[in-house]
Amino acid sequence: MRAFPSLKGQASFAGLWWSATTGRHVGYESWVERDVAMMLDFDPGVAAFSSQPFWLCWPGGQRERRHAPDFFARRADGCGVVVDVRPDGLVDPRSAESFAVMEDACGRAGWVFRRTGGPGVVLAANVRWLAAYRHPRCLQPVIADAVMAAFGVPAPLFAAAEAAGDRLGVLPVLFHLMWRGVLAADLAADLLGPRTVVRRAAEGWR
Repeated sequence: MRAFPSLKGQASFAGLWWSATTGRHVGYESWVERDVAMMLDFDPGVAAFSSQPFWLCWPGGQRERRHAPDFFARRADGCGVVVDVRPDGLVDPRSAESFAVMEDACGRAGWVFRRTGGPGVVLAANVRWLAAYRHPRCLQPVIADAVMAAFGVPAPLFAAAEAAGDRLGVLPVLFHLMWRGVLAADLAADLLGPRTVVRRAAEGWR
């Protein structure tokens, strides 16, 4: 419903996020919104999502009020999720009213409303790293099979990568499988490193 202008001297940084979930670009108006778009893309329960999806209008004193939420996500189970991105410290009375009206409207529609200040620093950094390998071209089937075999039991990231083959060739595939949720680690605890313990989260990647 709204464009994403980029002007000289503006405080925020607008851009486009390429979504591996939909194969399309999704706009964002700030780096925090970019990280939220990234997390929606990373969530295996999200089937599709878009930005600035609609206007919600309501009476407001002398003139009509309106608000466009930042994202709308459709979950795999069919549920709709409306997301507004605003850290606690930036919620003023006017925006608090907008969020309250949006939450009420979403409840009436059978949707879920969420306001978020974005993911934690460590989680965002780790998912941002994995996002570099989100494109399907990173999947090499033969290597993926070897990686899954190497993680028959939870193992340190580099040790299992070396067990699967040449580490430089294996790591892009390993990170792609982590992006897809086939392999998992505690991404909120610490930055990914050679000794990060990785485990299977699904039986296979196919």
